[in-house]
Amino acid sequence: MILIECIQQMCHEAFIQAYPTLITEPWMAEVTRATSVKFGHYQCNSAMKLTKRLAKNPKEIAAQVISILQTGEGSAGLFEKLEIAGPGFINVWLKAEFIESEVNKMLGDIRLGVPKIKNPQKIAIDFSAPNTAKEMHVGHLRSTIIGDALARIIEFLGHELLRLNHIGDWGTQFGMLIAYLKQYQPEVASGEFETDLSHLMQWYKTSKKIFDEDLVFKKNAQQEVVALQSGEASAIQIWKMICDISQKAYHQIYDYLEVKLIDRGESFYNPMLPGIVKELTDKGYVVINNSAKCIFLDGFKNREGEALPMMLQKSDGGYNYDTTDMAAMKHRVQIEKCNRLIYVTDSGQSTHFAMLFAAAKKVGYADENIRLDHVPFGLVLGPDGKKYKTRSGDTEKLIDLLSEGVSRAKKILLERNQQEAIFTETELEETAKIIGVSAIKYADLSGNRIQDYVFEYDKMLKLEGNTAAFLIYAYVRTAGIKRKLSEKQDLSAAKIQLTHPMELNLAMHLLRFPEIVYQVADDLFPNGLCEYLFELANHFNQFFRDCRIIGSEQQASRLLLSDLTAQVLKLGMGLLGLKTVEKM
Repeated sequence: MILIECIQQMCHEAFIQAYPTLITEPWMAEVTRATSVKFGHYQCNSAMKLTKRLAKNPKEIAAQVISILQTGEGSAGLFEKLEIAGPGFINVWLKAEFIESEVNKMLGDIRLGVPKIKNPQKIAIDFSAPNTAKEMHVGHLRSTIIGDALARIIEFLGHELLRLNHIGDWGTQFGMLIAYLKQYQPEVASGEFETDLSHLMQWYKTSKKIFDEDLVFKKNAQQEVVALQSGEASAIQIWKMICDISQKAYHQIYDYLEVKLIDRGESFYNPMLPGIVKELTDKGYVVINNSAKCIFLDGFKNREGEALPMMLQKSDGGYNYDTTDMAAMKHRVQIEKCNRLIYVTDSGQSTHFAMLFAAAKKVGYADENIRLDHVPFGLVLGPDGKKYKTRSGDTEKLIDLLSEGVSRAKKILLERNQQEAIFTETELEETAKIIGVSAIKYADLSGNRIQDYVFEYDKMLKLEGNTAAFLIYAYVRTAGIKRKLSEKQDLSAAKIQLTHPMELNLAMHLLRFPEIVYQVADDLFPNGLCEYLFELANHFNQFFRDCRIIGSEQQASRLLLSDLTAQVLKLGMGLLGLKTVEKM
């Protein structure tokens, strides 16, 4: 078990021993991190929640539980102090000897105390999701970064993970583009000339304009949609060419960000859609509403208070996102045997996914054993508080956003390099990319994902405050201390010994690393790990300020504590998709 689970289990058993009637109910003692160091290391708040059930004063309940904990098996080596606070909180202090023993175990563990999950699951996480024939823009930033961080954490715990990229690669827009290429760019349509994504985007905009104005072209485009759906050779050939060009472009960005994904477009599920509609119609779930085939779900209404339908098939016979997502849900659960599905999209799609999850449970595609999570996030805003755009008012291309971050990081490093020669030219380029990309990722991840955030290069590249640059600098500092001194001192037989309050605070924070990793894998809020790492860096700075390392009697122990801090920083940042450097 991780530490918080161990304490929770001990408290749970003490509650049941004190009040045996609790054993008949599915219940577990609630243990949380203490809100302040003056309240100990952990708090158990269950006594107050059991007041009505046990018909007793919460302080009386807490006192009975404490008396059992103090004499229980294993408690003698774990608890330094247990006390009742407020109306019935149980405050828990751990023994310094226990903390010392556990950080030494972490030091010798390649996973730094984070155990693999006991019962691994197969999990699908759906994120990024660009549209074919369009460049990735700032709107794709959050889904890609948040999804990758969650995927890294879930994989690290030992789950089998499908990283799915649900690409918009099917629909009416392809009919327009295919018709345009055949009529206006026949050499490209035939494969004689190669093209790129920037041209495809311009042709798409032009084809949309002609589609809206020219009835003949509109009819041709609609015929190309039918041809594509029926598998006509020339339509399929052009469609594949468009998809290949788009895929190459967005995978260049994924490679730049070091994000791994399995592409699976809407076209993958297209053959399944008629079967989905027929199956749900035959089972009586489908209702005809204005000639469209719909499912009605309890609790979903429009602004007028009318029942809000989930449309599976439009009145013209076409399908939409609801149909595709139902097919994807069925495939991921029934064919790929996933136990948990995670969807990382903007908050604007919250109603869609709430209805999708309700529908999947209603029709039996996902029973109570399948966990369904929507991970919503807010907007990326400019300094003016509006959607982030270029100076010309266009949506910012994601590659331009990343390149600008790296360029600004390089400028800062060049200024430092002029003062003191730190980097070679190659090191300068590599370090600028790491800092620039990490700064952008961390600025996104460090806030509560549900909220909008303001994108500011100057703020995210600062060495002070809760930034990637601050964490990277903290890592350089911690790793450098040990690297410089370990060459002169053999640390193979040394152990961490905690003799100073700042050492104890730092060590206790290091011990919380496993619980934070597990917490983020469960609640899907990466900012929890960001906050932990920021606090870790601050704890180390306080330790470094108050505890002399070089030349002290505790030099070996403190070098090891510094090294463990560096390891946790590096692993924690890696789980967020951030990289470290060895000098800065």
